[in-house]
Amino acid sequence: MKLEQAVARHYAHGTLEASILDALTAAGKDLNHLTPKDFAPVDEFHVGGRPATIAFAEQFGARPGMRLLDVGCGLGGAARYFASEHGCLVTGIDLSGEYVDVANALAARVGLGDRVSCRQSSALELPFAAGSFDAAYMFHVGMNIEDKPRLFREVRRVLAPSGVFGIYDVMRLAPGDLHYPVPWTGSSEVSFVADAESYRRLLIAEGFEVVKERNRRDFALEVFAQMRARGAARAPAPLGLHIVMGESAGQKVKNMTGDITAGLIAPIELICRVAK
Repeated sequence: MKLEQAVARHYAHGTLEASILDALTAAGKDLNHLTPKDFAPVDEFHVGGRPATIAFAEQFGARPGMRLLDVGCGLGGAARYFASEHGCLVTGIDLSGEYVDVANALAARVGLGDRVSCRQSSALELPFAAGSFDAAYMFHVGMNIEDKPRLFREVRRVLAPSGVFGIYDVMRLAPGDLHYPVPWTGSSEVSFVADAESYRRLLIAEGFEVVKERNRRDFALEVFAQMRARGAARAPAPLGLHIVMGESAGQKVKNMTGDITAGLIAPIELICRVAK
């Protein structure tokens, strides 16, 4: 519980919804006529943002009517994407009550309140009956969770017998000290970055088979290069992840970029199925 409280504190903001709406107004958006894409610069809190979500969806196999669980939904960007672009019914959970409130408010603003519903909960104790979902996914969540066996066990429990579980996490490539702060934590005390082999082993032990794996390091480095180029060419946009990450946003991104460049970590996709 203390660990989860520390994680929730890391993501605390206080006036997140108002800050996002103010930034949208500053960007020239009409708050009464917003689309899910309008929020993409701020609510896709993972390496690569919306392009990474789209690429993941191609591997994941989302389809209309699919009951999806978003583990660690954050502001609900991925949930709204799967609902609006793939016709899925998405339930999200997150430790942060503020994130959940904002996720639900933004879904309502873009007319997705009937297809996206988020609630505050722990991924280690999911408040759902067995077999409630056709598929589940998590984007950049495992780095904050030490007890991955319990996480995977809970996801397996709430999936249907033919269920799919997709993961897009930052994972270890080589030993070495990481540099903090990073987007998911300010210190090593709540950072639990594991390698892909550990993920595979633990997933198999909890009843999954890994059917696809993709290292996205090159993609991440290209994303960061494009960010630097845009930053050099023009002033920062009003709406962006700096709103979520706070004053240390630049240092967090710099540290993560440096560790990816050094070959210590990389974002990696795993697509799993419930083993028969």
